[in-house]
Amino acid sequence: MAKAVYIHIPFCRHICSYCDFCKFIYNEKWLAVYLDTLKQEITDRYLDDEIATIYIGGGTPSILNKKELNYLFDIIKIFKTTTDLEFTFECNIEDINIELLDILKKNKVNRLSIGIESFNPKNLKILNRQVTFKEALEKIALCRQKGFNNINGDLIYAIPGESIKDLKQDINLFKKLKLEHISAYSLMILEHTKLKVLDTTPIDEETDYLMFKTIEKKLNKYHHYEISNYALNGYESHHNLTYWLNEEYYGFGLGAAGYILDVRYENTKNLKKYLLKEYIDNEQIVKGKEKMDYELMLGLRLKEGINLDKFHKKYGLDIKKAYDLTNVLKNKDLIIKNGYIFINPGKIYVMNEILLKFL
Repeated sequence: MAKAVYIHIPFCRHICSYCDFCKFIYNEKWLAVYLDTLKQEITDRYLDDEIATIYIGGGTPSILNKKELNYLFDIIKIFKTTTDLEFTFECNIEDINIELLDILKKNKVNRLSIGIESFNPKNLKILNRQVTFKEALEKIALCRQKGFNNINGDLIYAIPGESIKDLKQDINLFKKLKLEHISAYSLMILEHTKLKVLDTTPIDEETDYLMFKTIEKKLNKYHHYEISNYALNGYESHHNLTYWLNEEYYGFGLGAAGYILDVRYENTKNLKKYLLKEYIDNEQIVKGKEKMDYELMLGLRLKEGINLDKFHKKYGLDIKKAYDLTNVLKNKDLIIKNGYIFINPGKIYVMNEILLKFL
């Protein structure tokens, strides 16, 4: 049974240079038709599971006007939810105002994820973002006044031309925001982005690694529970843990991905097809060994790693019999301790290379 729902709103005020998510410049006419189709998709595909986490992402959900937001939340009432629902809504700093926050609060949103990325003017120019620390401080204070006490901020690092000193200044400003959660992502130059079109050269791997370690050190009062995620105790993202624990979840909307009844699927990124209710672009049945592979690829992103007893109960196999882990355990790439198997904390930055040794 799926306990999580992701909903994608693919409309933005402007297009960030690094973003490869499915997105369009905001258009009121197209958004109205999109929400109608989203409602139909949810009606057609939701299986009446009790939902424990909802995440509305994008795109930029916070650009929706009052009428559009109210319609979106009316659609969401289709879901049966738990009493302790974690409900996350993505926002841009410039969109945060009293009207938006009142609507979110009224509709039981209790977690905000704010795209900040950086306060450095050079970085912001490269990323095609606009935000100042003063504005962020004021808007987050407004969120607090409206009762939001679970806020994530996104930080992007390893931006071309960025120095360790630049990064430290960004982290110091993020810490002053007193956020409950920080997601820190190394910039990737991805296909179908402006940075790729401009043939942008990524930062060198050594600097990238030093930046990763700098973030770990400077955010030492946070629980570094997943490669890119830091939380104060008790504020870990339950929604994202659904992904990393290889549990099933719904993905609704253009370009959304989901995992339901042993089927992993991706929705079309073609708006015309989506509006014609041709929702799914591809799907794959995942069973047996492949399902275990996902368990390791996702679960080993967690600093705590994979619970060996739960793995055995789930698959009827000891993990050391399912995989030849002799060398990676001998080399201390992987460590088994207190009933968990996890990547050596000193090697988590190169986890993909470790996974390739036995997957």
